[in-house]
Amino acid sequence: MSTQQRGAALRFLVLSGSGRAGSLNTRLAALAAETLSGQGRPATTATVSDFAVPGYDGDVEASQGVPKGAERFREELERVDGLVVAAPEYNASMPGTVKNLIDWTSRFHPQPFNALHTLLMSASPSMSGGNRGLWALRVPLEHLGARVYPDMFSLAQAHTAFAPGGGLGDPVLQRRFGTTLDDFGSLAEAAKHYPCAKKAWVEYLGEHPDAATDRTQTG
Repeated sequence: MSTQQRGAALRFLVLSGSGRAGSLNTRLAALAAETLSGQGRPATTATVSDFAVPGYDGDVEASQGVPKGAERFREELERVDGLVVAAPEYNASMPGTVKNLIDWTSRFHPQPFNALHTLLMSASPSMSGGNRGLWALRVPLEHLGARVYPDMFSLAQAHTAFAPGGGLGDPVLQRRFGTTLDDFGSLAEAAKHYPCAKKAWVEYLGEHPDAATDRTQTG
């Protein structure tokens, strides 16, 4: 289906959860952005280091407000229709820098993760491809109302998986990579152009309404 048939092209942000030079996840993020753009879905890339924030501290928030890094991240999220995160696995979980950025950015109201279509990816030299970290990363994002795509892409033995000329060396993996991104983009487009339900996010379903704790918002 052409972009004209789908309607206006959606925009995506592809975030690498690593700030390390030469990161495999940054390389995977760049490939995801290139693939999305090739499908007629404009995508930009960034790394977690582009949105540097201190460790979350409620006293700092009360005295200084939400830091600039989180504000920039919120602004980026508000400009796009979908988010792709390529995050490494640290000790069978997500990087603390990624969780910390999510925590700070969630302090805005309305918080920008609600109803945001999100795809999770990882790359690792290990045989699991960093997949365990993605399961941990789903928890805060889904709690905040993000529409996290059911399929995740984890690239095992990533240090040998990239082709010298770009893309993935294994044609089967390359096709699966492209298909995953295409299917994710199609779902985000359907939600954008054919909304059929009112969206709402409630931090704790069934909680007693209380102005001190209630963070319910409608989309």
